[in-house]
Amino acid sequence: MDTDPRAYSYPQDVLRDRIILITGASDGIGHALALRAASLGAQVILHGRTVAKLEQVYDEIEALDGAPRPSIAVLDLASANGDAYRALADGLANEFGRLDGLVLNASIIGDRYSIEQYDAATWQKVMHVNVTSAFALTQVCLPMLHESDDASVIFTSSSVGRTGRAFWGAYAVSKFATEGLSQVLADEHRHGNIRVNCINPGATRTKMRLEAFPGEDRDALKRPEEILATYIFLLGPDSQGVTGQSFDAQ
Repeated sequence: MDTDPRAYSYPQDVLRDRIILITGASDGIGHALALRAASLGAQVILHGRTVAKLEQVYDEIEALDGAPRPSIAVLDLASANGDAYRALADGLANEFGRLDGLVLNASIIGDRYSIEQYDAATWQKVMHVNVTSAFALTQVCLPMLHESDDASVIFTSSSVGRTGRAFWGAYAVSKFATEGLSQVLADEHRHGNIRVNCINPGATRTKMRLEAFPGEDRDALKRPEEILATYIFLLGPDSQGVTGQSFDAQ
């Protein structure tokens, strides 16, 4: 790979005819990526847990000139069971038949406490939403990804998922696990049509960042729209053969 994905320059139809499911598409990076992917020709499936918020993103995409009509997939990752994941996948399979991209963007941060003080129920919830739900959704989507000639799975990592940091608790551990899940899946499909990578978005002007750093100068942070080049690179055809890696979006 000769080009830094953060500086990736792409044509305006780079994602044309690709079907891409984005989790956490209601806000932040997921919202920005959904709009950008649709503007680049992708058929975007918007995942979230709140219908009204997803409908707002749907309307924004509908207003884009020439963008394919999106779809909405409602699922609460914190409470969904196996049947709910299978029902979601069955619905997508019946409507689309395949997936060319799966962006596992949805996460929660949990508490910023020491391990000694960490609440066990909160720990379990963070690990469930950030790791177990990503595993479950990926697993049920793999048959559709196999139907693609060029499929890409993107997990969302963090700098605290590479080097442990005090008081990041379950969130940090969940991101270490996410890196591991991504590497295992990439190795299992190293000879197939599915590439699997991680992206660390870095400090970005999102609600999650505000929750973690309420006193931070938000104007000093990049907006989600400014960090999408790596996502587009990994979702598009120029990243064929790139798998098992972890990228920084900034």
